Amino acid sequence: MPSTSLRPRADLPSRVRAALDRAQAASAERAGALTARDPSKLKSLGKELARLEPIVRSGERYLKLAADLASARELAGGADAELAALARAEVVELEPAVAALETELTVLLTPHDPLDDRDAIVEIRAGTGGDEAALFAADLLRMYTRFAERRGLKVEAISISEGNLKGIREAIVAVRGNAYGDLRSESGVHRVQRVPVTEAAGRIHTSAATVAVLPEAEEIDVKLEDKDLRIDVFRSGGPGGQSVNTTDSAVRVTHLPTGIEVKCQDQKSQLQNKIKALEVLRSRLLDRMIAEQESARARERRAMVGTGDRSAKIRTYNFPQSRVTDHRIGLTVHNLQDVLDGDLDEFVKALRIQRQEEGMAE
Repeated sequence: MPSTSLRPRADLPSRVRAALDRAQAASAERAGALTARDPSKLKSLGKELARLEPIVRSGERYLKLAADLASARELAGGADAELAALARAEVVELEPAVAALETELTVLLTPHDPLDDRDAIVEIRAGTGGDEAALFAADLLRMYTRFAERRGLKVEAISISEGNLKGIREAIVAVRGNAYGDLRSESGVHRVQRVPVTEAAGRIHTSAATVAVLPEAEEIDVKLEDKDLRIDVFRSGGPGGQSVNTTDSAVRVTHLPTGIEVKCQDQKSQLQNKIKALEVLRSRLLDRMIAEQESARARERRAMVGTGDRSAKIRTYNFPQSRVTDHRIGLTVHNLQDVLDGDLDEFVKALRIQRQEEGMAE
């Protein structure tokens, strides 16, 4: 079983005090006259204080209880038998409370990746397995949509390419609302083992779909020059409403320096499709830039918490056994239908802890 908590560090008290000092300084800075005239700074400090709030709340309680525990342990070894007995009882009561706060604060104080607070672009593509792979890709899209709904996040379709039997060949969606931190470890190959609806003999088939999760890029992250873009328009294909198949509203954007190509046809107008295509292109370029930076620092890419290779099989969904196994962290659950209904919490938590432990090791 994977670890479900982080090991507290010896320097935790000093790190808590530093965070409390920073929260006080940030609060004073936000209240300053200069900040009031700088919307960008105001927004940045607001985000920082929101992240520090639970650290302040738990940190103040932790420092008090840790001091009380130290005093109780000292009294427990004293000569006064009655006082020592009371102190030992207090130690028994305080130790689990302090340990719980240490675990909580260790997680909260792990270096924060600002990308985690961004919207996510989720790309799902049917892999090997024909129509069954397209059906599984549709299952994954539904799974992530349900997961987002459970968390109060909004899912916005950017491009959907439908297959046969209500399957999908490719889907690109934006998940709005600090989604990247929870979904970033979903990138990779997802494998399904089940009897396809098209299988008359009842044999179990193995199919696959690939998932790529990208942080939404802001214009400040990736600047797109007109000279680097080729924009083509064409007639939308597939089922749709009155705007589809009647006008050249679909857009294909090609980034000439990298060859990255994005198509979008699901919006009602050519302009809307162009805006969405550029949004996806920026995210793909940002993702590429992050990978290159990490490679330049001689770090193994950890985009999937494992090899970092997006072609690696990361999770298996076995229908006959109602089993879902994440191969990177060795976590297996036997509630497959709940997982497909969006209950990814156990996987998200375990994978986040894995990333945090790696961050602490660095």
